[in-house]
Amino acid sequence: MARRIVIIGANASGVDAASAARKKDRTAEITLVTQEKTAGYSRCGLPFVIGGHIAEFKDLVVYPPAFFQMQKLNLCLETKATAINTKDKTVTVQTKDGATEVLPYDSLVIATGADSFMPPIKGREKQGILSLRGIEDGERIDAAVKAGAKSAVIMGAGLIGLELGVGLMERGLKVTIVEMLPQILPQLLDADMAKLVQQHLEEKSMQILLNKSVEEFLGDDKVTAIKAGGEVIEADVFISAFGVRASTKLATDAGIPLGETRAIKTNSRMETEVKDVYAVGDCAEAPNIITHKPVCPQLGTVAVRMGKVGGANAAGDYSLFGGVLASAVTRLFEIEAGNTGLTETAAQRNRIEVVTGAISSKTRADYYPGATPIKVKLVVEKESQRIIGAQIVGGEEVTQRINCISFAIQKGMTIRELAKADTAYAPPLNETWEPMVLAAEMVLMKFR
Repeated sequence: MARRIVIIGANASGVDAASAARKKDRTAEITLVTQEKTAGYSRCGLPFVIGGHIAEFKDLVVYPPAFFQMQKLNLCLETKATAINTKDKTVTVQTKDGATEVLPYDSLVIATGADSFMPPIKGREKQGILSLRGIEDGERIDAAVKAGAKSAVIMGAGLIGLELGVGLMERGLKVTIVEMLPQILPQLLDADMAKLVQQHLEEKSMQILLNKSVEEFLGDDKVTAIKAGGEVIEADVFISAFGVRASTKLATDAGIPLGETRAIKTNSRMETEVKDVYAVGDCAEAPNIITHKPVCPQLGTVAVRMGKVGGANAAGDYSLFGGVLASAVTRLFEIEAGNTGLTETAAQRNRIEVVTGAISSKTRADYYPGATPIKVKLVVEKESQRIIGAQIVGGEEVTQRINCISFAIQKGMTIRELAKADTAYAPPLNETWEPMVLAAEMVLMKFR
């Protein structure tokens, strides 16, 4: 009898899980269940459709219907998984026409993702508070812009909040960012590096209000303003970008344990504590490579890697997930920012004694036209002298430098080894001295 694999969720981690399962088992019956109207699309691209860089939301579909047909995957759209019975090994689902079905499984992969988080703010039940998690959310925001909106308030200065803010400004809106913390991009950058990004955004006329908590949504039935830090801020569009929380209700209702992060607890095979049940993507936790503590970074790159491992194992393989550094990059107008490993702040929070060093340089030879500033900050564990983190902010070439240092961290490279790295140079492409090497020299000066 063919192996029956049910996957709840059909975006980044879910589709990659299905693809990996199919590669391992060519005869398995693989069913994907999703509440959404569209499967296999990139959530990360949503702000760039709103900003006009990508023509339509349908262009974000990475896996068209033909892919699911070719792979012999049974895709159930607009179908909600309502219960998991781990004893009987079944998933109860409700179709869009209201019918209830019971799907038996031999292996189950939970890829339910994450949901937008809304703090308990007075007036949050009012109409007109938007968020950006899926295509339909994006279409609502786009419709508000097309309807003549002139201003927007975005609550939260993380990656999605700022990318969406830039997108709305590119569509002609006046944008105000409200953040309760004293800096933007608190998960990505330390305060000194975040300040460089903030300055660039403010030069582009984005208004950024820090250290201000949203206290109330004002208006009758529909929100017309917010109260933050005692100040009333009016706008046409209000967007909640407070972050997301792992979608775990299905799992907890089924008795599947959560971990320290309140996401689903998994082992190195992405297996939960219930036999034959796996969890992948934004709803699942995994160990940080440096601290070895469980984390839930909720990044697309992590989701697809988790999905590949969990899906293969659900089909009978023995594949291991090596953990995460949570490497991430973004581009906001003409500035790029990236991080890998631990920030200085995160290291201190984990009680790791570190030495840091930073250098400001150029992306090309100083005399070559188009050279833009770049700043590299390295975080090094004091005892071992191993690199455990890097942040880079600059006009170009940030991504591959972040990737390079990610490789270095995973290979246990010391700061002395990086300082001796053999790097390439040409006037249109780089300075003679690679900025990462110069930053390593700055750290070594502190060790000396």
